[in-house]
Amino acid sequence: MPRITHCIFDMDGLLLDTERVYTEVTQEILDKYANGIKFSWEFKSKLMGRTGNESAAMVVDEYKLPMTVDEYIDITSQLHEERFPLVKPLPGVERLIRHLYKHKVPMAVATSSSREKFLLKTSRNKELFSLFDYIVCGDDDDIKQGKPAPDLFLAAQKRLGNPSADNCLVFEDATNGVEAGRNAHMHVVWIPDSNLRAIAGDVDSHGATLVLDSMAEFNPEHFDLPAFDTAGNPETIHESDIVHNA
Repeated sequence: MPRITHCIFDMDGLLLDTERVYTEVTQEILDKYANGIKFSWEFKSKLMGRTGNESAAMVVDEYKLPMTVDEYIDITSQLHEERFPLVKPLPGVERLIRHLYKHKVPMAVATSSSREKFLLKTSRNKELFSLFDYIVCGDDDDIKQGKPAPDLFLAAQKRLGNPSADNCLVFEDATNGVEAGRNAHMHVVWIPDSNLRAIAGDVDSHGATLVLDSMAEFNPEHFDLPAFDTAGNPETIHESDIVHNA
């Protein structure tokens, strides 16, 4: 395995359980405007990792919804605003993030979400996300294309001080994200939802360095990162220890 010095994390469906909300909201709209047609994982997999506008346009076109893309975004935004603040970190996330922070491993979030949506989704997990050195969002000025283009990961790499791509490890749940990480010439840990993994075919074909069922399975030593101190609870980080970066 490569020697990793910097870690870059996707957010939706990887750090936070937000993909469940996206699925529920989309299905509610299809129930109301498209005679209850099933929002399949085959189609959902094509949306994951893309910007909000790209995903919205694809949904409206695919299901021939009787609304404009802007109208679709307005409807979903109202439903998202109610539900996103309630999402929680996925298994293994807190332990790993706190561990890497304690051992001063530089970290960034690289999410296709807009800055506004990022703040909404993380509103009840601010302390956890304050442990990251940088947050890169899909509507930042230097992001021209969403995943599978590498823009988000390249922007995160730049903000982390331009380490070698060979020393950067991307964590992703979406096949588009895995492709984006590989397009950035970085190593990738793929942690797909079981539904996505079932339809993705040969996992080796997606180019990930490692495929896991959960973040809780990740062993830092495989990438020459500091070993977990214990197998117990997430390490305690005190507010006074946190360095807040702009």
